[in-house]
Amino acid sequence: MEGVFVSDLILPVRERSKFAERVYVFDTTLRDGEQTPGVCFTLEEKLEIAKKLDDLGVDVIEGGFPANSDEETQAMKRIKDLGLSAKICGLARCVEADVDACIKADVDRVHIFIATSDVHLKYKLKMDEKKAYDQALASAEYVKAHGLECEFSCEDATRTPVERLLKFYRGVEACGSDINNVPDTVGVMEPEAMFSLISMLKGRLKRPISMHCHNDFGLAVANTLAGVKAGASQVHTAINGLGERAGNASLEQTVTALVAMYGVKTGVKLYLLKDASKLVERASMIKLMPNYPIVGENAFAHEAGIHVHGVLAKAECYEPLTPEMVGQKRRIVMGKHTGKHAVANFVKEQYSLDEEQIRAVVDKVRCLTINKKKITEGDVTAIVEGVLGSVAEEEKVVKLDEILIVTGNKITPTASVQLTMNDSKRVAAGVGTGPVDALSRAIQSALGEEIKLLNYKLEAISGGTDSLCTVEVVVEDKEGKTAMGMAVGGDIVMSSVYALMESLNRIYGKRRTKK
Repeated sequence: MEGVFVSDLILPVRERSKFAERVYVFDTTLRDGEQTPGVCFTLEEKLEIAKKLDDLGVDVIEGGFPANSDEETQAMKRIKDLGLSAKICGLARCVEADVDACIKADVDRVHIFIATSDVHLKYKLKMDEKKAYDQALASAEYVKAHGLECEFSCEDATRTPVERLLKFYRGVEACGSDINNVPDTVGVMEPEAMFSLISMLKGRLKRPISMHCHNDFGLAVANTLAGVKAGASQVHTAINGLGERAGNASLEQTVTALVAMYGVKTGVKLYLLKDASKLVERASMIKLMPNYPIVGENAFAHEAGIHVHGVLAKAECYEPLTPEMVGQKRRIVMGKHTGKHAVANFVKEQYSLDEEQIRAVVDKVRCLTINKKKITEGDVTAIVEGVLGSVAEEEKVVKLDEILIVTGNKITPTASVQLTMNDSKRVAAGVGTGPVDALSRAIQSALGEEIKLLNYKLEAISGGTDSLCTVEVVVEDKEGKTAMGMAVGGDIVMSSVYALMESLNRIYGKRRTKK
């Protein structure tokens, strides 16, 4: 595949692996993903995520556990009514009422499961192996009698005796079950052991094998890939690795590795991965770590001077695949490791700097990073302007003359401002959900144009009620220009005011530079 730069050392692994011609993606974001502590999707969010998963190209969407509630059943029926290309699957215990709830939800496939490990049988189900076996077979027969696809899981399969696994999987196969799913329910496997287990099952079972791996030891993706290498033809994944405890195998990482590292075919459109990740991040309200693989903000970000130089010369030097393949963009981040190549690359389209000026900007960036965790493009712009001869205080386009903010527990937050813009006095007021929001609206009114507040970040610098705080804001104008402003002080509201004003002047400074 064009844009993939994986190691030639993987070639022997490909040759001795038992890859299926095509691996099917079974996404469980809406079921296991919603079981992430603190996550609850609204009906509208479920429908939006289901559409996005279908656009992405997943083969099966596990929409939920219909037996949980009538609301869950109706939500899954609404997903089914969308008319998506992906098959819709419902989860069910090996209980007739659970399967009936899936049938009521009009699903294409029922994913039935029953625990088979000693610890689960004894302490959770409180039943013997024979009763569990009989329930598994009865449920598989019941699903197939209703003309639906049946996927069967031995819950806690990786802590179940192997001969018992074979007994259960062979039993449901005889009842017509279509897919054998192998859950590493508590994430206790490692890749070599998983390869061995799936190889054995693949050689002794008739139906396709599926993987469902949890990330308790950080090995969910590795174990899933090991299972596919052993012949599994379906993978259970969740967007952003959501799921119980430490989560499930990440869809983004699993599919990208299959395609880019092993050349395995899936139906997933890699270039839509970032969009899908952002949607689920917003709906789940669980923010990804910046260094999260494939779709994280830093996945294609470069700071170190040597790395930046290499990337600018040829991206392949420090990127295993092109960011565009997965819907990402390359970012050059400024920091104490940044060299002149990164700075020159950032400013060359806006400014003309000689070698001495570039060196001065690099030195200032490095000094600033001693006291800051990161340097944004807005910071670098300010530094460049300083080196070139920044606009003096009296020459700023927008100046704050007066401000009044009123707020309280029974008072709608209101702000009034007086600004000077190009020697013209402007007065305006605004209301908002909080003092900063009211202030932003008042300033927009005074300026006579929409300035969006894209990001607001508040951090305490030291402990105690008299702590200093840092406020960072990012704003965007109607032309799509963005700028960051930062202020430090003991008053949160006033620090927010100063940060906003700094960002606005940077916006107007960019306009002036462009002209």
